[in-house]
Amino acid sequence: MKIFLLSLSVLICVGCSSPTTLKIATSSNMKFAMEDIIALFQNTYEIEVDIIEGSSGQLTSQIENGAPYDIFVSADMTYPNYLSLKNMSLSPPTIYAHGKLVLWTAKGFIPSLDMLTSSKVKKITIANPKIAPYGLVSYEILTNYGIFDSVYDKLVFGESISQCDTYIYSESVDVGITAMSIVKAEKMRNVGNWVEMDSNLYDFLPQGAIEIYKNRPHPKAKLFYDFLFSEEVKVILRNYGYKVD
Repeated sequence: MKIFLLSLSVLICVGCSSPTTLKIATSSNMKFAMEDIIALFQNTYEIEVDIIEGSSGQLTSQIENGAPYDIFVSADMTYPNYLSLKNMSLSPPTIYAHGKLVLWTAKGFIPSLDMLTSSKVKKITIANPKIAPYGLVSYEILTNYGIFDSVYDKLVFGESISQCDTYIYSESVDVGITAMSIVKAEKMRNVGNWVEMDSNLYDFLPQGAIEIYKNRPHPKAKLFYDFLFSEEVKVILRNYGYKVD
């Protein structure tokens, strides 16, 4: 049986970390890219780093409720802007990349939007549009293509892109819309088939990051925040399919 291990955002685990550990809350689409970014960061600086992964909406709610994160790397600009307006960031959010979407299946066919309305496809997964920016854009793609109402009964909503990927990878669904960064990851490159979503159907997602305001900010948080916008990180992000200025 296929097993796809994806970390979940669990506050109790964060509480178990050392107080010197840098805590990075990252949207699910950035999971694999962030692992590479942190590996590079730790090769340069001897700083312990934890990744807390989830939907941007879930992470925002946790930050509002006092989760001790240092950096928030979102899948859009809406959530970091919201936190910034509530004076929960040290500075306004900055865009680090623009995300792209794909249609992905772990089964033996080439997916297409036209196929989604056929009887061959029984289940389609997208992330929950209410809390996941990639889910909202997936909804827009289906709507702009004129098939959302036709496929609604087939939709299986994931709480994050990670959950959608689990559904796709395990073949619990026939196909799903996910982040290009997932299928570009080394461990996912030979899994099934994917096609890039037509850029005429949506705008690439502007993704922002902020340094979380705390009474005692982590002394190395700014170091990681600046590193996120470095040329070395831009190379990593491009390799994962992100559009980077």
